[in-house]
Amino acid sequence: MNTRIFRPQEAEEAAAVLRNGGLLAFPTETVYGLGADGLNEGAVRRIFAAKGRPQDNPLILHIPDAGALPQYCAHIPAAAYALARRFWPGPLTMILPRRPLVPDVVTAGLDTVGMRCPGHPAALALLRYAGVPVAAPSANTSGRPSPTAAAHVLEDMDGRIEGIMDGGACAVGVESTIVDLTVSPPRLLRPGGVTLEELRETLGEVEADPAVFRLMGEGEQPRAPGMKYRHYAPRAPVTVLRGAPAAAARYIRRHLAAGDGVICFNEFVPLFEGWPTEPIGPAGDPAEQARRVFDALRYFDGTETARIWAMCPDPDGIGLAVSNRLNKAAGFHVITVDGEGEA
Repeated sequence: MNTRIFRPQEAEEAAAVLRNGGLLAFPTETVYGLGADGLNEGAVRRIFAAKGRPQDNPLILHIPDAGALPQYCAHIPAAAYALARRFWPGPLTMILPRRPLVPDVVTAGLDTVGMRCPGHPAALALLRYAGVPVAAPSANTSGRPSPTAAAHVLEDMDGRIEGIMDGGACAVGVESTIVDLTVSPPRLLRPGGVTLEELRETLGEVEADPAVFRLMGEGEQPRAPGMKYRHYAPRAPVTVLRGAPAAAARYIRRHLAAGDGVICFNEFVPLFEGWPTEPIGPAGDPAEQARRVFDALRYFDGTETARIWAMCPDPDGIGLAVSNRLNKAAGFHVITVDGEGEA
């Protein structure tokens, strides 16, 4: 199969790929998605085959605006429209009761479905031309770091899908926030570009699901993408360091061995001279860290690095999303250090 590259101005032609049952990767403000007609069961199954994705991992339906929600969701609470007014188009997915026309393959058999209106202009144009809800996870091979540029998608999906729309680099860099509105209080299932603090400003009480901070067990069924499996992982094993940045950097420096690589804040790059090092932004700028974290993880796949040490921001604001992605890349292998740089 020849994978065609579409420009954003070719959205109408690219949308025909989706209507004809094909797979199309497209840009969003978070990461690139791998899309199919969400009402076409056969097309959606091709997403799982292309990615090597577990069948019990549900997908998100992408729509052009909140007005489309009643077509695919039942019993929509007022909270959904309050969130949509503030955050849509944008990096927020809401879990809502689904209508029967949404195929089981999209929801992994759950009676709920994740709904999102992306904020990228090319994605919105594509959705309007397609005229169907687009089911889409991130456009990477399952388990690998998510793609934030068309080149990343081509690396993983060339020859597996019909097309890629190249919309440039993604502005947010980590996947959308997912909040479950079918429970009371609402529950954060995956942190992302909309922070837990912002959700609470709009909704009041919002709980964070335990899966944000730990691995799910084998018997647990994920209610949203990104909850259960080891995600975002480069080929080399990752160890995450949590604590004051200077102390974490000292710990890493003392334990570095031949073949190791480092993901660190910009200020500490000179400390690791001689080792493969990927900076992800200043220690005080978690938004920049979010934009760069997947690029850093992917970088090491092109090296002979045998082990990766990663500095991690505090879990506040969008730092919670960066921390969550690094922890999942590491399979939650996390070392917490004290002010002296001791574990």
